Amino acid sequence: MTSTPLANLEKIGSLDPVPVSSELVQRIATHARQQLKDSSIEQASNETRFDCAYNAIRAVADIGLLLKGYRPSTKKPGHHQISIPSLGHTLNVDAATIRLLDALRRQRSGSNYDGDSVTEAALSECRRQAHAMLALLNATLADG
Repeated sequence: MTSTPLANLEKIGSLDPVPVSSELVQRIATHARQQLKDSSIEQASNETRFDCAYNAIRAVADIGLLLKGYRPSTKKPGHHQISIPSLGHTLNVDAATIRLLDALRRQRSGSNYDGDSVTEAALSECRRQAHAMLALLNATLADG
């Protein structure tokens, strides 16, 4: 059954409908796990490690949308801002966690586009959240 908020995002062009593909889900999940693994390479900068951990979170959020038959539309600006807020409708993530993940998204944006530095605390939190999101995804896929 399609979530009304997701259907509304489709109507305004923020989401595109796609066929559910377990092969694609598995490929993206493998990518997410590799990104999280790469975030632990201590020789890399905090910014690179943070980016890898955030990419794992974003991949899980994208998988959540795929499992509901959607993908963020690339036709409109801001498509990166759709996946994380959708987690409440896709993987039942609570609002407080979504706010935290969105703050990590903003941190990543500041790092990538404004040259902001990433602290050890921010890196640690991003990696912790990536681990939690992957665990949630694994449980969701196991319940299948």
